[in-house]
Amino acid sequence: MTLPADRRPSRQLLFVSKGAESSSTRYRALQFFPLWQAAGFEPSHVTASGGAGALFAMLRQARRADVVVVLRKTFPPPLLWLLRRASRRLVFDFDDAIFCNTDGTPSRTRMARFAAMARACDHVLAGNAFLAQRAAAFNPAVAVIPTCVDAARYRVAAEQPADRFDLVWIGSHSTRKYLAEAMPWLQAAAGRVPNLRLKIVADFDLPGCGVATLPVPWRAETEARELAASHVGIAPMRDDDWSRGKCALKVLQYMAAGLPVVSSDAGANSEVIVEGGTGFLASSPAEWADRIGRLASDAGRRRQMGEAGRRRVEADYSVGPVFERLRSIVAGLG
Repeated sequence: MTLPADRRPSRQLLFVSKGAESSSTRYRALQFFPLWQAAGFEPSHVTASGGAGALFAMLRQARRADVVVVLRKTFPPPLLWLLRRASRRLVFDFDDAIFCNTDGTPSRTRMARFAAMARACDHVLAGNAFLAQRAAAFNPAVAVIPTCVDAARYRVAAEQPADRFDLVWIGSHSTRKYLAEAMPWLQAAAGRVPNLRLKIVADFDLPGCGVATLPVPWRAETEARELAASHVGIAPMRDDDWSRGKCALKVLQYMAAGLPVVSSDAGANSEVIVEGGTGFLASSPAEWADRIGRLASDAGRRRQMGEAGRRRVEADYSVGPVFERLRSIVAGLG
């Protein structure tokens, strides 16, 4: 006998991560919890950090779950073996190039742990095509699930300053190096746009960088308004394996807030941005200065690009459409 949908037991989903405040946990797990519940699942989260007690608690909860999703973490062989035995279905979800060093150079240790994790799982969920390609070398059951945003949360009204042309960068101290390395490009742009200012929505400032700055402490409740109150979002990046593993979160946030974007031509940023449609890709100081200067002089084009970017996020990179792809994979695990 088949039970009515409202009487069927919920499938238990356990998400394992390094912490609830981690960006990957917030964007690739927690923001989907209401949608999982509406779809008949019961999601929960456990932190696999904090010593032996936390690890044993994680293993106990894994035994009770129908599907265990490990977010970004890899484990030493004995613990991975225990987790595999405790899990009916095991999924690995990652949104960074965790198989290499953070400067993009190869790491045998990280690659070995990544390979073991991918091989042990029933399915691998990768944040972009580059990551999926690396995972496919160890497990054929790989799907691209892009990092996404709640597009509706970024649709806010905010007044942009009339006496300044604000470029905005959002991030944290861990990604400060990318912005610091871009300062010669932004200085070149400031030579073309005298009223240019760099708004830094983060936990740091760059005093004495050669460009006027406006530091704004990051807060979840104000980030959307701070972005919308700017003119252009910027996303400088290196072109190495670590950067190629990034999943264009900054770009998605800017586009969801209705901003045109100027970005390095690297990684997933190149996949998300429609060149000349939602923003520009730049590879040299001259290109950065040119693209920023063109946007500064054309408010109509900024508005047109911003609206196109918002539509793209809502169609392909917002929680609703991305969750449907994710749900179909998890539901198919049996």
